[in-house]
Amino acid sequence: MPYQDILVARSDGALEITIHRPDKLNAIREQTAAEIMEAMGEVEMDRAVVGVILQGSERAFCTGVDTSEFKHEKDELFDVYRARKRTRKTLQMQRFVREFTKPVITAVEGFALGGGLELALSADIIVAGEGAQLGLPEAKLGLMPGAGGTQTLTRLIGRPLAKELMWTGRRVSAAEALACRLVNHVTPKGQALAKAREILAEIGKNAPLSVMLIKQAVDRGVDMSLADGLATENDISYLLTFSEDRDEGLRAFREKRPPKFRGQ
Repeated sequence: MPYQDILVARSDGALEITIHRPDKLNAIREQTAAEIMEAMGEVEMDRAVVGVILQGSERAFCTGVDTSEFKHEKDELFDVYRARKRTRKTLQMQRFVREFTKPVITAVEGFALGGGLELALSADIIVAGEGAQLGLPEAKLGLMPGAGGTQTLTRLIGRPLAKELMWTGRRVSAAEALACRLVNHVTPKGQALAKAREILAEIGKNAPLSVMLIKQAVDRGVDMSLADGLATENDISYLLTFSEDRDEGLRAFREKRPPKFRGQ
């Protein structure tokens, strides 16, 4: 379908979504969020698609939510509060990306600020180009992160540093983000997309059901006790006993040849 705010392409098993609002430094509005969810939803059941790469432009991955959409009348304040759960597409998008069953990689060049960084944090892997600047500056505007930032950032880098970054609103460089494990890789400027493609190509060599269930085990288990996490892993891992890909993988190992996985 034609999109207004994003560009969509396929490349070697990847669905590549580019946020394309250059006049707004790729700030996202409700339309943008709806289009991202639509594009991702169309390939979730497509076995030819290994995963999704989200990117912006050289200047900005995404600078957050378009503040022009913050307008509301005084007598609508409680309606705004009520709408946050089921109506706001920008909030739905963050949950949608986190719960997507295939790998999602963000390729960050330039600015990833506010809701833009929260979107990147909703993905599974972040690749940043040199020159990228990441931050949650909401407190400078009398706001606070409200699309997952207080939770996702804290889980990645720990409470003291997460609080510092959110309280001060300062931006971190790609190098600092790598040092504190906020991002997975730093590339030369302009090469984040190439690295994201490389990672997804490596993932694509493996069994898609294994990839899907590993994601479930990690994401569900991280907030459990160790005992509950181990039990969850055990239950999920045994689902592969019923898959054809498991038999193919073991047979290929014995026969010393590359496996031919079919995702079933």
